[in-house]
Amino acid sequence: MEIERLYEIYQECGALTTDSRDCPAGSIFFALKGESFDGNKFAEMAIEKGCAYAVIDNPEYAKDDRFIVVDDCLKTLKLLARHHRRQFNIPVIGITGTNGKTTTKELTAAVLSEKYNVLYTQGNFNNDIGVPKTLLRLNKDHEIAIIEMGASHPGDIKTLVETAEPDYGIITNVGRAHLQGFGSFEGVVQTKGELYDYLRTKPDSLIFLHNENEHLAEIAKGLNIIRYGTDEAAALSVSGKVVACNPKLEIALKMAESQDIYSVKTNIVGTYNLMNMLAAAAIGKHFGVDNEQICHALSNYVPSNNRSQLTVTESNSLVVDAYNANPTSMMAALRNFREMQVERKMVILGDMKELGEVSAEEHQRCADYLKDCSFDTVWLVGEEFGKTDCNFRKFNSVDEVKTAINENEPKGYYILIKGSNSIKLYLLPEYL
Repeated sequence: MEIERLYEIYQECGALTTDSRDCPAGSIFFALKGESFDGNKFAEMAIEKGCAYAVIDNPEYAKDDRFIVVDDCLKTLKLLARHHRRQFNIPVIGITGTNGKTTTKELTAAVLSEKYNVLYTQGNFNNDIGVPKTLLRLNKDHEIAIIEMGASHPGDIKTLVETAEPDYGIITNVGRAHLQGFGSFEGVVQTKGELYDYLRTKPDSLIFLHNENEHLAEIAKGLNIIRYGTDEAAALSVSGKVVACNPKLEIALKMAESQDIYSVKTNIVGTYNLMNMLAAAAIGKHFGVDNEQICHALSNYVPSNNRSQLTVTESNSLVVDAYNANPTSMMAALRNFREMQVERKMVILGDMKELGEVSAEEHQRCADYLKDCSFDTVWLVGEEFGKTDCNFRKFNSVDEVKTAINENEPKGYYILIKGSNSIKLYLLPEYL
């Protein structure tokens, strides 16, 4: 079936689902495949539950003309989303990076929402399913779109930009993460740089660049660039610095056209978030958001999803960053926590996953850094940290940590909680 005809059917249906457990009446079901499931097997069920059509790529499951057979369901979903995106003549901003892309996306959405009706990626729907589904949420009321794009293998960003077709781009940074998928740090740089590669092919495209990042500056040559950073002497659209982090972050902002210094008290923790905030400010400034509106948005943004959150309980103050962890973000979090001017510090760290051959080295490097930090209490969770040479208390699982918390009842601490999502440290705040 031609994508134009499928798009007509999609418009008639008005809704799309990829989950046979959630089938709005009259919607269209896409039978996607995964490592452990085949959506084709659930197509008939989706129809029975209320879907008007089911898009499948195995003709054996076609019962009647309500079953639309295509070569590849995922590829077709992407083509459908791209076709939909082309119906809207609005700016589309693509965001990727090793660390900070979700926070930068959220901050940018907050800033731009001061002036525009913004579509932006919900949660971390930044993969080859999430990006198309985000694009398909575009409607006539939206004035600008922000699409977050993640990657675990070379070529992933290329696929996503060819679906989203962004006009603007930002790579927050490049770091040592998920090396198992990329093969090397150079592989990470090359993959994230696929966003720049696409924008070079698009007339009048523009990128927002952290001016002090040498890796990004090297691969950004030849592009139209708006720069942000900390060097006030450089030709930057927005510059800034950390004023305080005790524990919430306070920054000073300077806009290129103004000599005024704007003081911004935020609801997030972590000095590493300075660049995310400068990026959002630079993007907002480019799109005509007033300086006061930018500061208002940054001040009022409240993080969620276990990212840079400060949670105050009856017993402790928790710095929760338990959604993701890699060597770059882990060290940034530890350095920030070390510099935080608070008393009685406790650290609970979980394994950093998908590091491949460098996993042992990176976990030991982290343990060695902890030895120099003089934190009051350090707990390490997971198999990889369990192999490190250190005297810190070690746990095999989050359940063992829960037991230890019940036995020890930590009170009066500032506690940093950070680890890969699969370690499940996000379960700990209710016990602390």
